[in-house]
Amino acid sequence: MNEASILITLATVHFVALMSPGPDFALVVQNATRYGRQTGTYIALGLSLGILIHATLSITGVSYIVHQQPVLFALLQAAGGSYLLYLGSGALVATWRLWGTPPAPIANDNSMMLENKRLAFSRGLITNLLNPKALVFFVSLMSSLVPVGMSFSGKGAALAILWGLSFAWFALLAWLLTRTAMQQRLRKISRYIDLLCGAVFTLLGAAILYQVVLNVMDHAL
Repeated sequence: MNEASILITLATVHFVALMSPGPDFALVVQNATRYGRQTGTYIALGLSLGILIHATLSITGVSYIVHQQPVLFALLQAAGGSYLLYLGSGALVATWRLWGTPPAPIANDNSMMLENKRLAFSRGLITNLLNPKALVFFVSLMSSLVPVGMSFSGKGAALAILWGLSFAWFALLAWLLTRTAMQQRLRKISRYIDLLCGAVFTLLGAAILYQVVLNVMDHAL
């Protein structure tokens, strides 16, 4: 298989994975719906940078080393599960407290938007970086599709494709969710979106932490 075929296959597999529901998808939906297009775009930028970092570490073999070290991988899983649980429980508590109030309008204050940009970017980045499933996915993807002998330019093109597709998809999702007509509809059900996203984060975080506990118990026996 030549490098062009490898890059096309890589792009196809990655794009299918991007469209699959998960914490990255839920994070964009929740934040774009509540805080608007600009915040959603900065979430997309943070997520895509996290994907680029994962892909770079995988293509250089660093992630494979981490994956093969039970203690390091367990720590990553624990950190990722705890962070998702933190996001989920926070969303659930906030939704519960504001359940009886009307949906708040999207803020246009410049200072608040600046704060939201920084928070959105860092939240997107951390959510992706601490997702142990992302590490496993990219280790599998890179080891199976990107040969060791691939040229430096080919590997660079692979990283650019992964980042570009990721940012384009999540930014497009944020744009679609914040079109005027769509925004008016979504604001009416924003509390249910927050509730669903909070439940997704909580369940994923709890499942990851449960898996960590099981792995620790298995190694202890």
